[in-house]
Amino acid sequence: MKEGSLVMSSNDLEAFLSNEFTHIVVGGGTAGLVVATRLSEHPGIRVGVLEAGSAAYEDPRINVPGRFGETLGSEHDWQFETTKQPGLGGRSLPFPRGKVLGGTSALNFMTWNRGCREDYDAWEALGNKGWGWDGLMPYFKKSENFHRPTLEHQKENQSHYDSAYHGKGGPLQNTYSATYGASHKHWHATMNKLGIKTNRSHFSGSNVGCWTTVTAVTPELRERSYSATAYYKPVCERKNLSLLTGAIAQEVLTKKEGSEWVVYGVRFTHGGDDHVVNVEGEVIVCGGSVSSPQLLELSGIGNAKILEAGGIACKVDNPNVGENLQEHMMTAMVFEIDQSIITPDDLRADPVLAAAADKQYALEHAGPRTAIPSSVAYVPFTQFIPAQDLQKWGQALRAQSPDHCKLRDTILADRLITDRNLGQIEYNFDISNYNPYFQAEPGKKYASMLMMLQYPFSKGSIHIPTTSSSGSTPGEDHHHHRVLRAEEDKPIIDPKYYQGAGGEIDFKIMLLCQSFADSICRTEPLSSIIRERVFPPPVGGADADADADSFDDFTHWVRDTTITDWHPVGTCGMGGYEGIKGGVVDERLRVYGTRGLRVCDASVMPLQIAAHLQATVYAIGEKGADVLAEDWMRGKGKGMNGVLN
Repeated sequence: MKEGSLVMSSNDLEAFLSNEFTHIVVGGGTAGLVVATRLSEHPGIRVGVLEAGSAAYEDPRINVPGRFGETLGSEHDWQFETTKQPGLGGRSLPFPRGKVLGGTSALNFMTWNRGCREDYDAWEALGNKGWGWDGLMPYFKKSENFHRPTLEHQKENQSHYDSAYHGKGGPLQNTYSATYGASHKHWHATMNKLGIKTNRSHFSGSNVGCWTTVTAVTPELRERSYSATAYYKPVCERKNLSLLTGAIAQEVLTKKEGSEWVVYGVRFTHGGDDHVVNVEGEVIVCGGSVSSPQLLELSGIGNAKILEAGGIACKVDNPNVGENLQEHMMTAMVFEIDQSIITPDDLRADPVLAAAADKQYALEHAGPRTAIPSSVAYVPFTQFIPAQDLQKWGQALRAQSPDHCKLRDTILADRLITDRNLGQIEYNFDISNYNPYFQAEPGKKYASMLMMLQYPFSKGSIHIPTTSSSGSTPGEDHHHHRVLRAEEDKPIIDPKYYQGAGGEIDFKIMLLCQSFADSICRTEPLSSIIRERVFPPPVGGADADADADSFDDFTHWVRDTTITDWHPVGTCGMGGYEGIKGGVVDERLRVYGTRGLRVCDASVMPLQIAAHLQATVYAIGEKGADVLAEDWMRGKGKGMNGVLN
């Protein structure tokens, strides 16, 4: 089906509102389209999807792998920003999130990997039954259709795998890249020389070591595979599945029954006008870690003080909504490289080169337009931080943890106190300038060593703004008429990078890990293509002794240039044993204090994982859809929403 007909059917407001839905999914993003697609496999379930963005099936900035990053800040991006961060010298950072059918799966850099077994077992240890590694593995595999590399490809690119841990026949296409940047051929040998072994099966429960990444790309056409094209588009003609784009949810509608608030619909804006769509059963919020807590708060579910300041009548007082924000922090060390290497920066700067690459991609589905960052290593802290320092920091964190997150903080602290051999720092090398604070010199070529902290101790928040600027009075009853609007009044994103006791430890760790990033680039054979480090410039200039760098050399640079890796989680976290005292949803993703309302996306993750998020978010969507269908079939006819208490 052509894109035009899909958009036409998606935007037929009258037809959408004429449906009698059993389930409404708010957010046609990574997890949302998984949930909608899987639920609509059941003929007795009628699904409606509200998506704020548009369909963009034919946009080459999305589809062509080598054009990754071009949609950041575009019309497909919500263009969120953080508050000014004291821990970053007062800087505010862009916080990209997908505002397009497919959500952030249409914007990300297509890396496909999983965390360590311990990452998911930690969720279950918090009391979230079924969310450990073993419980999630069927859903990881269900989402995937892994395409095995040839023996020649394996030998040339170290593209190893263990088929027992990869799915076959799932909607999302997974494959190794056909083309690699000039540096990748040196990656494994360099890391091996530094004592980091090649992990030949990094999907099997440990991603520690160096490896070549799998990508969410189709094997034949070499196009991005994401939730819109992989899940929704093939089944969009189903009669029990309706999708409306350009629809911005403003409020989940609930009414009081006993001690619970029971869902009966969603109020949304489309074409500038407000509309209400009713639901027989459940509303599933899939807006992601930014928009899901925002919508709950706009619906009267959250910290009563924050709701009052926003002019929202409080229905369920839960201070955990929007809290527990955990994000991967990243630095990008820049190196000048050999002039003969063609980089993505060259394609962006030279229309002739770009046209040649586009032609090769169109005719052969090969060349630089298929290359994605693929040189990855996950390394434990013990590789470069003394064990006694880690133990001291971990014990201090454990001692000062508040009661409501004692167990969660203990799990984090124990990763410092004992050597769990976890991938606590990610290193990723690629031929391009990734640092927004480095000004490239004309005529020079660059590569970046990216370094990402995987288990942050910094915890932030995402909340609705106050209404004081719009002339509203806090405390005024806005139950029937709300001042805040989801799109115009963007949420206040405060990650609190490097703030508080935990943030101070994050900062120390990021400093201590920089020297290893530098060492990688000084080691043969990778160093053979590198001329010098240019950002931060080496102490004493380009001819400085290799041992000149010290702990203090990176202090101001880390503070002044740390950016986000765009992996936010936790803002509607599963509460586990603590229940509403420690979270927002239970292990079946039901929002505490409500009936017929769930959240299913990265926001439910109670603890961050050592991985790029998308494979895990697809698994969350798959598991969430199974839970929803099971509860609907089991509870149908036994009360409002077909959901058992």
